[in-house]
Amino acid sequence: MKKLLFTLLTNTLIVIISYAQDITGPWNGVLKVGGTQLRVVVNISKTEEGYKSTLDSPDQGAKGIAISKTTFENSKLSFEIPVAKIEYMGEWQNEKFIGIFKQNGKEIPLELNRGGVSVEAVKRPQEPQKPYPYYSEDVTFENPKAQISLAGTLTLPQKEGVFPAVILISGSGPQNRDEELLGHKPFLVISDYLTRNGIAVLRFDDRGVGQSKGVFKTATSADNASDVESAVAYLKTRKEIKQIGLMGHSEGGLIAPIVAANNKNVAFIVLLAGTGIRGDKLLLMQQELISRANGESEKEIELSKKINEKAFELIVKSNNDEQLKKDLATYMSQVLKENPEIKPKNISDEDFVAEQVKSIVGPWMQYFLKYDPASSLTKVKCPILALNGEKDLQVPAKENLTAIERIAKNAGNKDVTTKIYAGLNHLFQECKTGSPAEYPTIQQTFSPLVMEDFTQWIKQKTK
Repeated sequence: MKKLLFTLLTNTLIVIISYAQDITGPWNGVLKVGGTQLRVVVNISKTEEGYKSTLDSPDQGAKGIAISKTTFENSKLSFEIPVAKIEYMGEWQNEKFIGIFKQNGKEIPLELNRGGVSVEAVKRPQEPQKPYPYYSEDVTFENPKAQISLAGTLTLPQKEGVFPAVILISGSGPQNRDEELLGHKPFLVISDYLTRNGIAVLRFDDRGVGQSKGVFKTATSADNASDVESAVAYLKTRKEIKQIGLMGHSEGGLIAPIVAANNKNVAFIVLLAGTGIRGDKLLLMQQELISRANGESEKEIELSKKINEKAFELIVKSNNDEQLKKDLATYMSQVLKENPEIKPKNISDEDFVAEQVKSIVGPWMQYFLKYDPASSLTKVKCPILALNGEKDLQVPAKENLTAIERIAKNAGNKDVTTKIYAGLNHLFQECKTGSPAEYPTIQQTFSPLVMEDFTQWIKQKTK
């Protein structure tokens, strides 16, 4: 559940464009936020009705996001993403648009131009540099169930020898093999640390990302679990590998038990900010904590919680997609009638309701909201190490670790270890508040203390 600072994936973008000139094609810009940069691309094409646009956010792995309306008037370009509380207004000057990007009241300068954009190097001192003191091999393996090929990197302490191995499982959203986000590459850092300490690592691009085939957009956690099962099967063919363990971050910490529950070849699992409570309850908790950290009023937080509780309840109880869409549309229309202040003035009631429904009826979201981690944790017989940061606002530490430990131990698993780390956030960075807005501003990618702890634990379990 990596909720990035600029959530651009499922929302509507409104752009105002002038008909006096040809503005078709890509428009590039960079958002500079607290020490990091996010590239954005607005792609504009001409249709019989006017203009049609899509949005890319390359650094968030998002491409081809539909923009609902595109216009241009009086040399001023503007767009808005109501659900994410994003607005942009730019004025045409010297062959580019110079303007201000706003989100949640924060203002950031943003220029959009025809050419490429330069991104300043971000300081990430933990990121390893080649040549590495170990063997690294790009690999591909098949998921016969999904009929797709997956691509990744296998690192071995030495080219020859036999080693315990860890498969890294990324969190939600389209992730490459380094779990790259906001200038950080946590899986590259973790892989480097483990391999230097005698443990082989396989990390791979999510389906539909990087060099892996398939479609990410329609994949659920169960589909992603089948990809991990294929990774386990692949490592079983490698003569250099003995015990195989799984290490999942965030949603990856939900997927690891799904795989381990049904695969005797999994020797251990490490859950990094893994979930222990059902998805709907987790998201309600996450939204409340992050909203409060972002300075929203208690009245706004309570209203949002109330609205989402009912919407999530409709999803959890549903077993018919078409009926669910109708029920959600009816519900959101009633919500809007009772709370007209939640809708921006320049979007119609119909479009607003459609946006809300679209954002929560996708396959991944429905599966996640309904899934209870207890269904797999009760079946995991191998050792479990579950870790979390005390300031994690996305997967709150106490509630989730308590649930993981209780569920696994009550099911008879006697080898369960949990630990909360003071001062660490969802990405296991040393932080001040734990807010996702801090993630890109922190130079540290992953706490060395946590890496030392899970490395020693893995060594003990694979003696």
